[in-house]
Amino acid sequence: MKLIPSYELFQILPDDEGGFTPHTTYGNALRHKHRTNDEASMHAEMEDEYSSLDLGEYEGCGGKKKINTLPDPFKMVEKELKPFADSITELVSSDQPILSMAAKHFFEKRHGKRFRPTIVQLVAKAVAAAVPEGRYQAADETTTSTTEPAESSSSAVGGASGWEWSGASDIEIEGGLVTPANHQGSEVWRRQAQLGQIVEMIHVASLIHDDVLDESDTRRGGESVHKLYSNKVAVLAGDYLLARASVLLARLENTAVVQIMATALESLVSGEVMQLKSSPESMLQMNSYLKKSYYKTASLICYACRSTALLGGHEYGSAVATACEEFGFHLGLAFQIQDDILDFTAAENVLGKPALADMDLGLSTAPILYASAEFKELKPMIMRRFKNKGDKQAALEYLYKSEHAMDNAKGLARFHAQRAVDAILRLPQSEARDSLIRLTHKVITRNK
Repeated sequence: MKLIPSYELFQILPDDEGGFTPHTTYGNALRHKHRTNDEASMHAEMEDEYSSLDLGEYEGCGGKKKINTLPDPFKMVEKELKPFADSITELVSSDQPILSMAAKHFFEKRHGKRFRPTIVQLVAKAVAAAVPEGRYQAADETTTSTTEPAESSSSAVGGASGWEWSGASDIEIEGGLVTPANHQGSEVWRRQAQLGQIVEMIHVASLIHDDVLDESDTRRGGESVHKLYSNKVAVLAGDYLLARASVLLARLENTAVVQIMATALESLVSGEVMQLKSSPESMLQMNSYLKKSYYKTASLICYACRSTALLGGHEYGSAVATACEEFGFHLGLAFQIQDDILDFTAAENVLGKPALADMDLGLSTAPILYASAEFKELKPMIMRRFKNKGDKQAALEYLYKSEHAMDNAKGLARFHAQRAVDAILRLPQSEARDSLIRLTHKVITRNK
């Protein structure tokens, strides 16, 4: 069964830019549904002070409210991620010293905030506060299920019983139910933490390979692996990390999660090919830019989020798992758009990688695409990937001359950030859920 790409499940562009809500199918059927409809949950939602939170009311997004009233996401998982570097370097050790050193390069130094493992850990805590929908049906036989699969939905998922109503890991905890009280230290928690390690390994492998393809000399403020060693060693180190990640993925003992994360790997490659082989016409399209951003950045995040829910005992098509993937989809796109804005506004020593790197690679990102709507002269430069002498300088001048391009790009990042918040708010209130809101705010207000 081939998974439907997230951009066909959730809205990729705002309404006023031609965006629309994709049709309902097995991966998004419960995208507007809260976790449960029981009386206690409805009462809890009424008491949820953030149930209709608008990022536009907070500092950095146009408002005056302080975001630090919400829990700090990095402090919340700081202790859990502290042994991360030691455990992950042990996991990627090899009998070949040079391969081992190259593979460990990013894990031992310049590790940053561990953005992706932090997301996985926080989502794991957030879904622990949500009782799987099926539990409510078991508790109340008189309640008519609103999540019963339609006959056609099963056949839509490869003709078997269908993932929409399966994919959840067996929960080997007394009572068979994960709760905030029994989550930490449990086997479920351990597997979710390992998923965080797998995601970081896949991400780092993609960075190593990208640097070879892009001939980039620096990464995270230091030399890239291929500059320290060689192209061959860098490619092999990336391959080795992916192989180790695959072994660890199999140990999670959930075939649905294996397929979802294997699809994330496939997406990363698709994004790189799309970047290299895009037609000149597609280089002008915001939709194509966002799809490429999905494949290269958001896919790994959103598939990790849905997989975390499955490992926590939630079924593939449940309201919780759907909310998690939708959150990751929009968060990943907001992250990439903000990255592309910073490519024009942040200094190289702040970014930890060369500024204007996208233009050097001949890529058109959100700010330039919005500027091209104002200045038609930009379009032929974009289509030829800024290859002519003076193209990059002229494009920059048009961008900085534009009255709306940068604001529109920031608005697009805010659109996706708000959608991410709307999705995660469908989970019951908890410190972890609320810290994910603060993390989303951080994504679009950061300067590096």
